[in-house]
Amino acid sequence: MSMNTKVKVQGERWFPSEQSFSDEMKELWGDWYCDSEVGKLRAVLMHRPGSEIEGITEGNFEKYRFRAPIEPTRARQQQDALAEIYRAHGVDVHYVENQRTDRPNAMFMRDLVFMTPEGAIVCRPAIPARRGEEKAVARTLASLGVPIIKTINGSGYFEGASAMWVNRDTVVIGTGSRTNEDGARQVETELRNIGVKNIIRKQIPYGSIHLDGYMNMIDKNKLLVFPWHITYDCAKQLQDLGVEIIEVTNIEELKQGMSMNFVALEPGKVISPAGSPETKALLESHGVEVIEVEMDEIMNGWGAIHCMTAFLKRDPIVNE
Repeated sequence: MSMNTKVKVQGERWFPSEQSFSDEMKELWGDWYCDSEVGKLRAVLMHRPGSEIEGITEGNFEKYRFRAPIEPTRARQQQDALAEIYRAHGVDVHYVENQRTDRPNAMFMRDLVFMTPEGAIVCRPAIPARRGEEKAVARTLASLGVPIIKTINGSGYFEGASAMWVNRDTVVIGTGSRTNEDGARQVETELRNIGVKNIIRKQIPYGSIHLDGYMNMIDKNKLLVFPWHITYDCAKQLQDLGVEIIEVTNIEELKQGMSMNFVALEPGKVISPAGSPETKALLESHGVEVIEVEMDEIMNGWGAIHCMTAFLKRDPIVNE
């Protein structure tokens, strides 16, 4: 054969990598992960309130779904105090950049992001007063290197506080005024795609808008609930999975003090709004350490600690 003879190769002979997205995510994207509400908290996304919360008065606060006018300086001080507690416990606090200045609810980040082991689901708020906040959130997530595995679209709407991790295999999804069936279905599809086996579906009662209004994990396999709002079918499925249900019955603390609107720093240790002594005593009686922080000004926007915090990284739960 002549040295000048060219060998014909059929195709470029490229072969795909068989490595899974999760296996290479840390190297290619960054160290982001969440499969629980209580694993050691490592990173969060927040929005420090800007000019958008100025001018909320007696004449317009209901337009924005606030429960009362809000004093901007004091609201910022209370959120800053929360962020400092996070930092003191080794949590990286990231902030949304270039958020709209006409969206006073934008500080309630949990509604805009639902984090998973493989990246973030960017939510689509239900009410017109919040639509569009998600654009700045998506830009910020991208700048941090957090994969966005889904953006709720079509006729769906879904807010992150309408879902709750129980463990890597189990997520509760609620439908109601802030999450419709289409939005819930889109989230369920993504969760099943990344290996979630148990999706517990339930309706969110008329008297609540999100799951965190009446249920929140406090420890591995320990769930604090308001018993008059959790359905029997949901409670039974959780109990069958080994989850202990602990009941809060002080309605004043629950609704006005937002005593369930807390965030776990790790299993059995939570940051909670100050001013709910009965709920605090209940938590402590179940071995939970409670760190209190003033939230009364923030609560004028019908939200508190859990509402303001989107998880970006929690350590996986290790069952002994």
